[in-house]
Amino acid sequence: MNTFRLSFYLTITLFVLSCKGNSIETAQIKAERIPIDKSINGDPEIERFIAPYKKHLNKTLDSALAYNPKSMLKSDGDLNTAIGNLMADIVMEQANPILVKRTGKEIDMVLLNHGGIRSGLNQGNITTRSAYALMPFENEIVVAELSGEKIVEMLTYLEQAKTAHPVSGVRIEMDQNYKVTRATINGKKIDKEKTYFVATSDYLQQGGDNMNFFKDPIALHQVDYKLRNAIIDYFKKVDTLKVEKDDRFIRK
Repeated sequence: MNTFRLSFYLTITLFVLSCKGNSIETAQIKAERIPIDKSINGDPEIERFIAPYKKHLNKTLDSALAYNPKSMLKSDGDLNTAIGNLMADIVMEQANPILVKRTGKEIDMVLLNHGGIRSGLNQGNITTRSAYALMPFENEIVVAELSGEKIVEMLTYLEQAKTAHPVSGVRIEMDQNYKVTRATINGKKIDKEKTYFVATSDYLQQGGDNMNFFKDPIALHQVDYKLRNAIIDYFKKVDTLKVEKDDRFIRK
């Protein structure tokens, strides 16, 4: 980070009351912004104090949880990517048992956002630090019960977005102009009279990325599970990641 200093002035009007009556004075306050960067020397005493904690934290973050045989990038596909498929499938696999236990209902599909993928996954060992890089936010998984009409609104949104938003449980085909030609959930045509349980993040459910079809669902189910924690738990239980681009979201 380049060192910079930014000075500015604030003019504040002060009201001073006296026995002779009211008087108004102005005062100028000078403030200087000092960046915290490598130009500031650390305190040796504090560094010695935190050293063992830092060592333990780094060991935890860098311990191998799984192995990735092939690098994954968020830019490696038109409408679906291996890393996006991985994230959506993780939400389905990790959150569905919780929803079933609490409600007796199952997740029908998952929709996340392409912008929520914050890094790729390199070939080699996958660690907790990898999960934090992939999902640095504190987003929670939620399940919105949506009408079939809202699902149609979702498809219209995806047509306009023309983006590889991660999905699972749904299969969407588009033509070369990004117009949906076929869409199924759990292998069945979307029924406007049905309701569907759609897992997503709390950020998107609240209208993030303009996904307004998630607002005001028929019901909203909390699973009390951070997306990042679901990723970490998944990494812990698999030996090797086996994810590829597929035909779940494609143009023909």
